[in-house]
Amino acid sequence: MERRADVIAGMTTAAVVVPQAMAYATIAGLPVQLGLYAGLVPMAVYAVLGTSRVLSVSTTSTVAALTATALVAADAQGDPAQATSAAITLALLTGAVLAVGGVLRLGFLADLISVPVLVGFKVGTGLVIAAGQLGKILGIDASGDNFFQQVGAALRHVGDVDLPTAALAGATIAGLVVAHKVVPRVPGPLLAVGLGIAAVWSLGLGDDGVALITPVPQGLPRPALPELDGSAGLLGPAVAIALMAFVESSSAARSFRRPDDPPVVVDRELVALGAANVAGSAFGSMPAAGGLSQTAVNEGAGARSQSASLVTVVGVAMTLTLLAPLFEDLAQATLGAVVIVAAAGLVDVGALRRLAAVRREELVVAALAALGVLLWGTVAGVVIGVALSYLLLFRVLGRPAISVQAEPEGPWVPLGEHPASLRPGLVVARVDLPVYWASGRPVAERLVAAVDALPAPPRVLLLDWSNQPRHGSTLFAVHADLAVQLGQRGVELWIAGDLAAAAHAPPGGDDGIRHFASLSEALAGYGASP
Repeated sequence: MERRADVIAGMTTAAVVVPQAMAYATIAGLPVQLGLYAGLVPMAVYAVLGTSRVLSVSTTSTVAALTATALVAADAQGDPAQATSAAITLALLTGAVLAVGGVLRLGFLADLISVPVLVGFKVGTGLVIAAGQLGKILGIDASGDNFFQQVGAALRHVGDVDLPTAALAGATIAGLVVAHKVVPRVPGPLLAVGLGIAAVWSLGLGDDGVALITPVPQGLPRPALPELDGSAGLLGPAVAIALMAFVESSSAARSFRRPDDPPVVVDRELVALGAANVAGSAFGSMPAAGGLSQTAVNEGAGARSQSASLVTVVGVAMTLTLLAPLFEDLAQATLGAVVIVAAAGLVDVGALRRLAAVRREELVVAALAALGVLLWGTVAGVVIGVALSYLLLFRVLGRPAISVQAEPEGPWVPLGEHPASLRPGLVVARVDLPVYWASGRPVAERLVAAVDALPAPPRVLLLDWSNQPRHGSTLFAVHADLAVQLGQRGVELWIAGDLAAAAHAPPGGDDGIRHFASLSEALAGYGASP
């Protein structure tokens, strides 16, 4: 039963992978077979080495967009042979970076990219991808170095639109949208490609000026060593592709993991994806990654194990060996339409609304990351977004929340809501986040301000320090500052917590602070004091 389910799921996924892989190759300005090749060896290698049972690995729109950026930077996109060679080398370097990351156990780095950055990056990438297809679906020159230049060029040449090309693209887009809503289980991209080929063949659209794709070589790719000339200039882009490929792949693997599936081991995922790309580069593949949409199809079609991906590999191989001649009548407008519909899925308006509802600063991060992609490219968008995310993080850490306890073993409430006093003359407080070098002074200032705001100064300010890590010098500085300022007000500083006995006082001296091992011990000591 499981084997039958995997066969059905694998062939269903192949019906999605074949047209999408061809379309995504065009995003990077590559011959379509490089996308198909990504569904052969890389998918098979990951199926053997990966920890996800349903992750489907070929190529994705995000990886294709990053590949396009790398080829433009390397001045390799004009010549198909040069672009092909550079893309294969890029796959090798990407795989090497991923594999090394796995060996060094760097899987945690994927968590450094926050959700707002990913949302903004995908929005910007989706718009850039769509703008890059305007020339193909309209039959005009819409070239440019960024999103705005491409849209501007399209608007300037709108009077030169080739009507048969635009009509074919428009019909394809409309058909894909309707099919997704009416018959969502039908592989829309495959249907669109099939009908597009039929339209070109029956109506003779190729003779009417509708641009067709470069013929797909029939047969399986032969192994060959990638060329390493100029690889140094591709190493930086390879790092960016490796990071985003891992983020996409691990997100998809975790999203579709069933409760009874084995855990997704991130460092092993790095090695598996790295091996998949290195092996794929020897067989002419562009950089590969796990795709969310094709994984969703694989899981939804009933995949139970990695065998489903091996069936998908067979489907792609059959396409290359038996069906390649059919693609001679495949129009660029058809693939451009498939790409635009796929890119529209990256512009997640719902996710932007959720960011705005939760925290508007995160929406700003997403918007600026998207703008960075639109203006300067995908890598710049990620860098801008990550930098802004960490600025916001440091801002939060720099002013951590402070809570006070109104009664013994009672709830902790935010400082300022209740000028709480546990007993007459005693204020119990804690800092809810770790204190580090940039937050020490603001914490001390806010605690002193809270004491000053009380109707009468307390006799003791008791800090519950049990949740603080061992930042000895930083905590000592906070203690020293507080002790001086509180002493000027006639208030003693008491410290409670497991770290309180960790010699925060200077050796051989008296810092004027009473230390206790726990909060309960400090409270007992206060109750016993006169």
